Amino acid sequence: MILYNVTTSLDPEIADEWVAYMRDVHMPEVMATGFFVKSQLCRLLNEEDNGITYASQYYCVSLEQLEEYQIVAAPALIQEMEKHFGGRYASFRTMLEVVG
Repeated sequence: MILYNVTTSLDPEIADEWVAYMRDVHMPEVMATGFFVKSQLCRLLNEEDNGITYASQYYCVSLEQLEEYQIVAAPALIQEMEKHFGGRYASFRTMLEVVG
């Protein structure tokens, strides 16, 4: 199993709007691509600055499936996120293999 983790730090004033967008729009759209079997949204509890940080996590069965998602579907989804919140957040992505 592969875990695709997108860690996002955002301005506190957009946090509620961003979470609602993630729950109601973005994450359902990601899941609708058919590349993932499970998703979840987590908030980091150990903040080190005044920002708010979330981890959007998506599980898929293989690295090849994740790589295909990144080519086929991710660019348009990232572009939509930029339309709504561009310049008000920063994200980085990691790929992890679930080993236990």
